[in-house]
Amino acid sequence: MKNLVIVGRPNTGKSTLFNGLTNSRDALVHDRPGVTRDTISGKIPNRPWTVFDTAGLENAKSGIAHNSTDMAINAITNADAVLFVVDGRVGLNPMDIEWAKLVHKKTKAPALLLVNKSESAKRLSDIHDFYKLGFGEPLLISAEHKRGFDEIYEFIDKISAPEETDSTEQDKTLKIAVLGQPNVGKSTFVNRVLGEQRQIVMDVPGITRDTVKIPTHFYGRDIVIMDTAGLRRKAGVTDDVETLSALKSLDAIDKADVIILVVDATKNIENQALSIASRVYDAGKILCVALNKWDLVDEIEKDDKLLKLKHQFTNSFHQIIKPLILAISAEKGTGVQNMFKRIYEQWDISNTDAPTSLINRIIEKLVADRQPPMSRLKRPMKIKFARQSGHHPMKITINVGGASDIPESYTRYLRRGIATALKWEHLPVLIEYKKEENPFD
Repeated sequence: MKNLVIVGRPNTGKSTLFNGLTNSRDALVHDRPGVTRDTISGKIPNRPWTVFDTAGLENAKSGIAHNSTDMAINAITNADAVLFVVDGRVGLNPMDIEWAKLVHKKTKAPALLLVNKSESAKRLSDIHDFYKLGFGEPLLISAEHKRGFDEIYEFIDKISAPEETDSTEQDKTLKIAVLGQPNVGKSTFVNRVLGEQRQIVMDVPGITRDTVKIPTHFYGRDIVIMDTAGLRRKAGVTDDVETLSALKSLDAIDKADVIILVVDATKNIENQALSIASRVYDAGKILCVALNKWDLVDEIEKDDKLLKLKHQFTNSFHQIIKPLILAISAEKGTGVQNMFKRIYEQWDISNTDAPTSLINRIIEKLVADRQPPMSRLKRPMKIKFARQSGHHPMKITINVGGASDIPESYTRYLRRGIATALKWEHLPVLIEYKKEENPFD
């Protein structure tokens, strides 16, 4: 059985929610705050969950309220999931923020923010204030009328999914696909990472035909490295097998977490490489461009070549602020470990959640420095609230009021400012706009 803990300030409707989830009347419900003192438990029918109704969290230094709050904090510490309940009619209370900080500190368990008493849109306070609690998008519910319970069940069902198999565990391992045109040194690079002659290497293009997935441990981490067939321009593909190999190589983009695009540093970058990069960015994946055979480039040309390539990538793609381009020699092994260090850093960053308050401070400054342009209807565009709403790509959802036809030039400005401030310059960043609406309207 897993533990689902209901927490929040007094009189937010926690006990009503408890009774609804357990299909019981075990929790005493009264309009007076502080009725619940002990932490009581019950079973959620047909689900492997024990739900705990806790006393309202209060800043009491002694007495019953102090002891009840201690019990609630202890329940939070042992939770497998948390339901943080706030009062939608009252709005955000300063103590909500304090108790939210405590929940973040005491547990790493998934938490769902519930804005209770949301039956009437007219009586509902500003919903966007609750994003400041750091639990992501709030769910509007009515514990009294059991509205929003299906979403709560979906939340806990995802957590209590069957135990994952070994194959699923492997799916969690960082998967890195190595792509590029034929004969740029992909298999040599893979062999360097594996520390053995695992992939056939010849100066003949087209040796690798299938996408080969090889689990390994490199530079401190378990990874799955995927060696793919070389991708040539369509005009150069005349063989059905090569066509299928190319399709599998492109399919590896969707199945991988990170793509290393290997290019031959001794030659000019062709449009084919830019086309592959475009697919990677569109898929929201992390891209690292490996300038292979860097040891063969004349010292006088190196700075100019690297600058030209970075300029080419920067001007070609709107999803990325600063392309990750690193020089290596797969043959000699130089630069390979540094490349993986940088890749691991970006992967870790891409799985983090930026604090909502920080995102909004960044956007407030960006808007103050450069106001959004007037809409076609000559109305001001109001940027009201923003939050991180996804990873891979890093997605920022911005709630807007009034006109919402924000031009692409301003979106690029916001994307650059946000990515720079959050150190997301090497990651694809997507900005979407959302008009305010209430699901109970």
